[in-house]
Amino acid sequence: MREVSAVGAAAVRDRAPRPVLVLGLLLVVLLATACAPLSSRHDAGPGAATSSSPPTAVPEPVVGPTSAPIPSRYLLRPGDRGVQVRELQHRLFQLAWLPEATTGRFDATTRAAVAGFQEKRGLPATGLVDGRTWARLVRMTREPTHDQLFNIWHPGPPLLAEGDTGEQVRDLQARLVQIAWLFGDVSGTYDATTTAAVSGFQAKRVIPVTGVVDQRTWDRLTAMTRAPTYEEMHNIRPEPGALDPRCLTGSALCVDKSTNSMRWVVDGDVRATYDVRFGSEELPTREGAFQVYLKSRDHVSSLYHTSMPLALFFSGGQAVHYSPDFAAHGYSGASHGCVNVRDYDGMLWLFDQVQVGDKVIVYWS
Repeated sequence: MREVSAVGAAAVRDRAPRPVLVLGLLLVVLLATACAPLSSRHDAGPGAATSSSPPTAVPEPVVGPTSAPIPSRYLLRPGDRGVQVRELQHRLFQLAWLPEATTGRFDATTRAAVAGFQEKRGLPATGLVDGRTWARLVRMTREPTHDQLFNIWHPGPPLLAEGDTGEQVRDLQARLVQIAWLFGDVSGTYDATTTAAVSGFQAKRVIPVTGVVDQRTWDRLTAMTRAPTYEEMHNIRPEPGALDPRCLTGSALCVDKSTNSMRWVVDGDVRATYDVRFGSEELPTREGAFQVYLKSRDHVSSLYHTSMPLALFFSGGQAVHYSPDFAAHGYSGASHGCVNVRDYDGMLWLFDQVQVGDKVIVYWS
């Protein structure tokens, strides 16, 4: 066997590892490329930024029964409209926070009612209906019917009807007299005139017009009137008190606080008598001797922005004038200090009789 020289053997050792080293290097490069992030292996466009951090994982949406949408923080708020607002309004009506008629509009009145309900129940009084408010309201009320939601009202069982007699009928008639739906004496008999008065009252208040008093009619009537006195129920009219001596000369509006009456007196002769009401304890009608200093036929209060037709001013902003509120609600209310008259035709006549400078005497008889 031929011997290999020392130089030849060294050369063989030098050449033997090269293919292995090359293959090893190629393997390292391939492995590095395979483990690189996708974003580094795809063209992101000219000038695209690169990052060495891994991308944020995006969770898959849950599909199925557990993916029901989470309700917004507020279920109902001002400006909303629709059947759910009607339901809200009727449930608030059941708790005496709103009138019976629903509008389907979440307006300022509805928000105030919601806020009042929330405050009374210890909830944040936002006036916006969130889940807690709605749940509490539902627990305390019954589900409205279709007719209740859409103001399709049906008469309730009759409480009083034509042919009835007695003190409760007198109470009804006296209340109708207070708000000028019934005129003349209280009879204690539910007759055709009483039926017509009840029907008119119902029609104006959008109550089913039957002429029969049900609970809805009675509740609305009692809310607008005061409990009548025995005298009112039995046609016992108090005699006006004695005229104040200051009323006996010249022309005078003689206003008697004792009998809620006002008399137009000319040289001691009573020409006309009127039912009147006065101011409240906070805003009383002033007493004493005054003169009419201004007549204003179509006056509107600049302070209270209320109508004061046929106003005869006698002391600052206080005047004798016709009052639509007195005509509608009777003595259940009060003026802001004025002498209110509820007889429009009578006041229209009086306005033309009274002159600037005529006396106004306000007194207790």
